[in-house]
Amino acid sequence: MLGATGSVGLSTLAVIRRHPGRFRVAAMSGHRSVGRLERLAAEFGAREIAVADPAALSDRPDLTAAGWRGGPGGVAELAALPGVDVVVNAVVGAAGLPPTLAALGAGKRCALANKESLVAAGRLVLEAAREGGGELVPVDSEHSAILQCIGSARPEEVHRLILTASGGPFRETGAEALKEVTASMALRHPTWDMGAKITIDSATLANKALEVIEAHFLYGLPYERIEVVVHPSSIVHSFVEFVDGSVLSQMGVPTMELPILHALTWPRRPPDPVLRGFDPVELSPLVFEPVDEVRFPLFRLGVNAGRAGGAAPAVFNAANEVAVEAFLTGRVTFFGMAEVVEAVLEALEGRPACNIGEVLQVDQAARRLAAAEVERIGA
Repeated sequence: MLGATGSVGLSTLAVIRRHPGRFRVAAMSGHRSVGRLERLAAEFGAREIAVADPAALSDRPDLTAAGWRGGPGGVAELAALPGVDVVVNAVVGAAGLPPTLAALGAGKRCALANKESLVAAGRLVLEAAREGGGELVPVDSEHSAILQCIGSARPEEVHRLILTASGGPFRETGAEALKEVTASMALRHPTWDMGAKITIDSATLANKALEVIEAHFLYGLPYERIEVVVHPSSIVHSFVEFVDGSVLSQMGVPTMELPILHALTWPRRPPDPVLRGFDPVELSPLVFEPVDEVRFPLFRLGVNAGRAGGAAPAVFNAANEVAVEAFLTGRVTFFGMAEVVEAVLEALEGRPACNIGEVLQVDQAARRLAAAEVERIGA
């Protein structure tokens, strides 16, 4: 369980609590919340522990002596542990790429909540799965929905994917008013309870652009056959249109626990006492709207980065991470995030990303340029 102390990690552990005897947690990692990680490891019996921020262990020599790993390398080591069948990767951001590659290279099922792995290095991730015999199963609700809808259909039978987006807290906010919104306003998501970074990405629709790139690699469809619609109630998680005109959708109340359970047990469906009870009358009507790329320019920038290929998706992801942190700390405005990302994409246009070294180099270059751009434009 990588990223155990984050929102997806805690949701995963909640699912595991409800299914005693079905799962055993062998290892877990967190970013820097050592105390919480210690309590979770004791509760679930995890014996192999890693903390991504090694500084968090500096005043806990007892944990170092007990074999706790420190640093990103320690997290990647957990992903390849012998005897582990499923690695849930809920690490936030580009830091999740090395454990994804490690898990797939070691032949594990990687239940992937870290979309940045596929965004930054989709081709390399798919190669790692092929060469190592690993299995990639998505945790994102939209991609889990697509997996469930496609079922046993052959790739040539799928015509189009339609991902849904909630529209975030600013779906009905005008462009002028968006210039004045604050981080605290953006963090009030109407339907999902998520961590700060992904909540801001949902407010800008950058998250949906990342999911379009992810869908391209997961399901092998060109970008012109992957679309997005705004669906405020987040009941329909995606549509799949087949070549014969049939359209299937997967529906459910907005909770990450359902796609998490599906990723852990796919292709089986164990009963769950909490997730049942869907009421279509109570949840009606279902509304769908087009995406407004003028008010949400990060969506357009992200999808175009995916279409450009090469290092562009990695550049978009890295620059966006820096821009989101700057917005959260009041250093750039809502639209300033898109300004930062667009400037970095233009500066690093055409960079290659043929191997992990090039991906990491361009990631760091994008972060440096984004930080400089944040200082230049200010809030």
